Amino acid sequence: MLSDRSRPVIEATLPAVAANIEEIATRFYAHLFGEHPELMDGVFNRGNQAEKTQQLALAGSVAVFASSLLKVPEQLPEHLLSRIAHKHASLGITPAQYDVVHEHLFWAIVDVLGDAVTPEVAAAWDEVYWLMAYALINQERGLYSAHGVRPETVWREWEVAEKVQETDDVVTFRMRRTDDRLVKTSLPGQYVTVQVPMPDGIRQPRQYSLTKADDGEHRQFSVKRVRAGDKPAGEVSTLLCDTVGVGDRLTMSLPFGDVVLDDSRPVVFASAGIGITPMAGMLSHLAAAGSHLPITLLHADVDEASFALRHQVLQDLETLTGGSVHVWYEGRADSTLPVEAHAGVMDLTDVKLPEDATFYLCGPLPFMQSVRSALIDRGVPARDIQYEVFGPDLWQADLATEQTPGATERTGRHSA
Repeated sequence: MLSDRSRPVIEATLPAVAANIEEIATRFYAHLFGEHPELMDGVFNRGNQAEKTQQLALAGSVAVFASSLLKVPEQLPEHLLSRIAHKHASLGITPAQYDVVHEHLFWAIVDVLGDAVTPEVAAAWDEVYWLMAYALINQERGLYSAHGVRPETVWREWEVAEKVQETDDVVTFRMRRTDDRLVKTSLPGQYVTVQVPMPDGIRQPRQYSLTKADDGEHRQFSVKRVRAGDKPAGEVSTLLCDTVGVGDRLTMSLPFGDVVLDDSRPVVFASAGIGITPMAGMLSHLAAAGSHLPITLLHADVDEASFALRHQVLQDLETLTGGSVHVWYEGRADSTLPVEAHAGVMDLTDVKLPEDATFYLCGPLPFMQSVRSALIDRGVPARDIQYEVFGPDLWQADLATEQTPGATERTGRHSA
């Protein structure tokens, strides 16, 4: 809990910090990489840095955590901390790295706020930082312990056993273990971090959802190629899709991720585009377990040819006695698949949903926000809706802007 001494200081300074937190985060990362360029090798995603989504996510997490300490002092924001801890564990983050972050983050705070950072203010925010850091360190220690590894041993090499072209832009990699160590079963819905050596020698990490239930020998994930357009082409996705083939080896982390399937209740999956990937993994688990629960898949895509993993997920749904599926295509509702097809954006108005279900969302942020709002309007409790975000969690950033006093001053859109 935040001390009585620091609480009034944080209350008084949170609006000012929130109003400048994006600039603080931007300068923090620039200073950090200037002093520790090695962190860009295998730890930080330079694509997220270039797009500034990592800066927004850091700002949002700090704002949400500080706000929570003030509003609900007896309870830490477990959802936020769990999401960050799982991502950190998948990267092999160590406790010592929190000292490095502390040094450069507080340099950035002083650099941006100047004389406003009195010794009293610095001490109060130092307390906030270490409350958050120690909470994360403890969670990450627990995750490593549960897997029986240390941060440096979350990695192992896997061999590409099969490469499947799902669509023009999506490729599935079926990986085979290369040593005698047992493969600890992943939880349905989890992801792995893949470390990919780039042409300049820098290893770039990317997280990919596991798209099929483990069999003890193999692990499967799917990659969507990021094509050049308003943004540069994705360097990792392009390399994986174009140059990695059967027989090649990739370094992968153990599976992590806090959005995992509750297979004791009816389930509704709502996805768009490549957001089908964690749903495919959970459906594969349900099919392997012979579930008899009502399972509903709701999926939106450009057209049928763009629907990645469609044959796998429909085959799995066919094995489920309570399985049903609706798809929405941007153009016409034509489909050669055994699904109920609709034209346009996903509309749940006339879709029958099972009672007492758990809902899982994955896709672009506006899609998930729209679906979540529709579910809330239909009386679905917020606690029964989980979501997975690819990349930095900018939904938490939106929440930070809505919840933090003075935060709306810093940007024209909800992002923190």
